[in-house]
Amino acid sequence: MGKPTGTRRKMDDMMEPRETAATYDRIAHHWADDVFPTADGIAQHQRALRFLGRPGLAIDIGCGSSGRFSDLLLARGFAVEALDFSAEMIALAKEKHPQVLFHHADICAWQFPKGYDFISAWDSIWHVPLDRSLTVVEKLCAGLNPGGVLIFTSGGVDAPEEVTNPCHGEPLYHAAPGIPQLLRLVDRCGCICRHLEYDQHPERHLYLIVQKPS
Repeated sequence: MGKPTGTRRKMDDMMEPRETAATYDRIAHHWADDVFPTADGIAQHQRALRFLGRPGLAIDIGCGSSGRFSDLLLARGFAVEALDFSAEMIALAKEKHPQVLFHHADICAWQFPKGYDFISAWDSIWHVPLDRSLTVVEKLCAGLNPGGVLIFTSGGVDAPEEVTNPCHGEPLYHAAPGIPQLLRLVDRCGCICRHLEYDQHPERHLYLIVQKPS
């Protein structure tokens, strides 16, 4: 969804999370390679952390295999957990961070066992099927402790959209509910949008920083 190109899909042709997980199993090594740009998303996370201003309990949703956000959070004094639906991503991530508690699960079905002070869902929940995307964002907002901060990416579109884009030779499904729906949902969840930015313009890559009031 970061790029405006792709093949539009119909609602009855959306890719289920288990299919996307299998795709990531096949290409997981890419994010673990030394050539992967590990600075990707770091400045945005640093901005989000300034709204929190303290360490606490953090979870990386769709953590992948690079471990770059775990590195950042551990260095800031956070206790860190991570979740991914790709078994291969989890295996590679565990090699780098054995001290992190990993959850091998689909965020659509997984239930938060506790509240978190910082939640990251960078370039991950846009793989959630369109008809479940708002439910997942609502779940993330509900998983915040008072004062907690959520950072997540979405497609920078005005109306709901779903596409399939090629990634390292594999098709990957992306969906976005659109900015108006996201902002209305954040408000309904009792949270505040602290920051919204097209950080890779003209690509339609959007990130939001959301905070639950103390």
